Amino acid sequence: MSIRLLKTLVAVADHKTFSAAADAVFITHAAVSQQMRTLETDLGIPLFDRSHRTPELTPLGRAVVARARKLVMDYDNLVPSVLGDDGLTGDVVLGAVPTTLIGLAPLSMSILRARFPDLRVRITPALTAALLSGLDRGNYDVAIITKPVLMPLGMAFLEIATEPLHLITGSEVTESDPVKILETQPFIRFNRDAVVGTLIETWIQENNIRVSEAMELGNLEAISSMVHSNLGVSIVPRSCVTSAYAIPLNHVALDGAPSRVLGLAYRKEHPKLRVIEEIHAALLRAVEDHAPPKDTPKTEAP
Repeated sequence: MSIRLLKTLVAVADHKTFSAAADAVFITHAAVSQQMRTLETDLGIPLFDRSHRTPELTPLGRAVVARARKLVMDYDNLVPSVLGDDGLTGDVVLGAVPTTLIGLAPLSMSILRARFPDLRVRITPALTAALLSGLDRGNYDVAIITKPVLMPLGMAFLEIATEPLHLITGSEVTESDPVKILETQPFIRFNRDAVVGTLIETWIQENNIRVSEAMELGNLEAISSMVHSNLGVSIVPRSCVTSAYAIPLNHVALDGAPSRVLGLAYRKEHPKLRVIEEIHAALLRAVEDHAPPKDTPKTEAP
């Protein structure tokens, strides 16, 4: 049995089919099939139920995958641990909710690169649910997420910042009452598949506010552009950092509105804990160095 076979097994578990796994590990479909049969022979147990059109992992196979993930991570961390650099060189995959890609993520990664130039961070955007699933499958090392109501078992969470929800409007809106604004202006809804979208929807319903939905978007920059063009109003989190690319908008505070909590999520048994600690430190530094002023002017970007 080799680490190569275990990596292929994990790829099959993550990508669901032999063909997709073959693309992920850069071998042919036939080679994946042969490797899995070899692994079954080496272990002496059936890893796959082949009675289906697409082979499915058996209960034993799923248990082996769980152990294989840890073995693969330990193997990948072998050289850094021996050299004593705690993994602060090489590649790390960072997932991030899209709302952090303009401000928080680049600011913090710039801080990190200045301290550890040999550490290469690959950033992949996705919603919180997808990021947590990807962390569990080993697709990401760590991820910037919006804290859900419940964290999955085996996941750790390090808080970064709290971002209160607020209402944003274009220049043509002169009303100051947020409820009147929401009930009289077209509403640009934040994607309800996102955790923050659910927070917004819950607040609207709890306050019995009737909105006239104009569109539903998942990109904060797109929402800001639509609002700036006076195509509607929206509720978004107020960014914990200022951005050079911010679009000037009117903002209105919302009484009793919740805040979203941004944080860093990772598997508790992850071998690169020092890397995760340094990424967290860089994120906190970015928030400290680039926090928006406490007394915000009437026109600001979300």
